[in-house]
Amino acid sequence: MQTQIQARIKHWLSLDSDAKSRDEIQALMDQGEQEELAARFAGRLTFGTAGIRGVVGAGPMRMNRLVVQQTSKGVAEYLKAQVDNAVSRGVVIGYDGRHDSKQFAEDAASVLTAAGFKVFLTGKVAPTPLVAFGVLHLGAAAGIVVTASHNPPQYNGYKVYWGNGAQIIPPHDTGIAARIELAANSPVDMLPLETAIESGKLVMLEEDYYQAYRQGVLHAEVLQSPARPELVSLAYTAMHGVGAEMAETLLNDIGVNQVYSVAAQREPDGDFPTVNFPNPEEAGAMDLVMAEAHKHGTMLACANDPDADRFAVAVRKSAATPEMPASEAYQMLTGDQVGVLLGHYLLSHASDDQRLLCCTIVSSSLLTRISEACGARCETTLTGFKWLTNVGMSKQTQENRFLFAYEEALGYTVGSMVWDKDGLSALVAFVQLTAELAAKGETLWDRLESIYRQYGYYLNRQVSIALSGEPGAPTIGEQLRALAPCEIAGRALVSVDDISLGVRRFADGREETIDLPRSDVLIYRLQGNARVIVRPSGTEPKVKCYYEVVEPFGEQEGLDEVQRRAEAAMEEFVTRHQAGLPKA
Repeated sequence: MQTQIQARIKHWLSLDSDAKSRDEIQALMDQGEQEELAARFAGRLTFGTAGIRGVVGAGPMRMNRLVVQQTSKGVAEYLKAQVDNAVSRGVVIGYDGRHDSKQFAEDAASVLTAAGFKVFLTGKVAPTPLVAFGVLHLGAAAGIVVTASHNPPQYNGYKVYWGNGAQIIPPHDTGIAARIELAANSPVDMLPLETAIESGKLVMLEEDYYQAYRQGVLHAEVLQSPARPELVSLAYTAMHGVGAEMAETLLNDIGVNQVYSVAAQREPDGDFPTVNFPNPEEAGAMDLVMAEAHKHGTMLACANDPDADRFAVAVRKSAATPEMPASEAYQMLTGDQVGVLLGHYLLSHASDDQRLLCCTIVSSSLLTRISEACGARCETTLTGFKWLTNVGMSKQTQENRFLFAYEEALGYTVGSMVWDKDGLSALVAFVQLTAELAAKGETLWDRLESIYRQYGYYLNRQVSIALSGEPGAPTIGEQLRALAPCEIAGRALVSVDDISLGVRRFADGREETIDLPRSDVLIYRLQGNARVIVRPSGTEPKVKCYYEVVEPFGEQEGLDEVQRRAEAAMEEFVTRHQAGLPKA
């Protein structure tokens, strides 16, 4: 074993007070697992804008108690340096239902209270949106949620919110990371929870806190609907996560009495025994909730991911029959379709001074088109909810308050009570939309068709492409910029955005400045409103491509017919674009 790795292991064991973790490292050493040890001590989990996330296990490249303690010490030191009254304002801490989450949250609380901070710790598992809510509700300096969201069972994570209630963005991520590096060099002071409670530094957030979020949703300005909720029926799953209790309560509060929860997935279970991957986007993850919906013939099959910050829905098809398999009777809506439906619905009810929306550069362009037609404003941000909410917050004014934001990966926020993804309030809003349509004798499919008839059928697809690269060859991004194409896949170029330079270049030579943080992204807008966004990897010969095609909706055409035509156009678009990409 390398001397450097041996030294790192020795240093780690000198700081790690967790017997289970120490035994795990000792067992790897006894078994001669040098490659595994080298991997675990190659560095430490990188703290970024989403905090840290990784496989649970011993060592600095894994999620464990010592990593959480060192991270918490780094957060504490950074907050003290940046926020004058951070200690007295305190930090909100919550956690999901994974096996180690409660312990990690308690360790974070012990470190922060030892550093002098007031800490508000949830008394039981909490959906992630409730932690983001708590930062503003309690006036805290920051928030921490221990969750790995929809990652596989072996993962856990640690996410940080700033005092504005939104996920941290630069420079706070690098600032905290630097403090963590310093914290990892010495022992971390911890205050026993009992002592922290007795001294008043630790406040346990009990039922009244959860009720405050509940009441906030019920009284939210954007969630007041006169529709008939008793007409809506749905099946629901928490996907072995923490959303069921609050989701069912909120649905009951708004008058939805036909709710059928998937019993096998209702309670938190860190093993996620009934799904291969606890992400509603993954194939098979929605099978049980669609089966439950089909059993009762409900309109909707709804899901939250395990920490309830995402929302997914499958809708019963108009031609569905009891004899059909559930997979044929129900169709999943894409994140873009849900985002467009919710944005369109909320705009139809919003006041004149609340018409600011946000979507990301890879989301469908359709919400922007709808916003323009409604006299509203839709800001476009980089990918990630940290950008959506921080931009929404910075762009809103008294004359035009924030209304809604979404990203295609099933993330939505409705109103400004929670400045992060909130799968619970999104569920409420979507049910209210469904109820409004049902009261008119209409369906969600009717509403989608109406939108598509007015604006065109927007179809989006994401494809990751691995390319064969030679060592030392120019990066894919460099090659794409050097190509400067006039057309892509037979479609004439209208403009190209180079986000790394902050410049938009039009086919006629004109240039505009783009108001986005620098990022290695190229956006090609093409004739016929088609679009391809290319995110090159800076380290590997591969790219992630986001495609959009828009097909006109003929007066005599039906939705299925236009959809087939759009899918054929998309297939050709993707195939031709991939064939034209550089091979190295």
